[in-house]
Amino acid sequence: MNRRWARIRAVQALYQVEMTDVDWDQALAAALDEEEAADDYLEDVIPGTIGALSEIDKRIVNHLENWSLERVGNVDRAVMRLAVYELLYQDDIPLHVTLNEAVNTAKAFGGDEAGKFVNGVLSNVLKEHKEGK
Repeated sequence: MNRRWARIRAVQALYQVEMTDVDWDQALAAALDEEEAADDYLEDVIPGTIGALSEIDKRIVNHLENWSLERVGNVDRAVMRLAVYELLYQDDIPLHVTLNEAVNTAKAFGGDEAGKFVNGVLSNVLKEHKEGK
């Protein structure tokens, strides 16, 4: 499975964990097609994102203008959480790749406006991260 599809599966699993309160491995199994198998990336980012959720959400909330995290669409929230996890904890993924993939994933699920929203928030998270904050 290529990384783009793995990110989509990760977003689907994170969404399902939040919406149904199932364990991450059950959510991942439900997100995968019959012929797909989880790889190391998926088995790292999903529990990693869930484990670092308070730090991730804090970073996102710092850049939501006139929004609360609860008001953000569930899919957009899952996309941003995954991206912030990658930005903070995945040193092997170039930062611009994480940002571009998150925007494209948001567009795929929610359209251009979702992509613009996710881009705005994550660009600020990235800027803050680069400044070492």
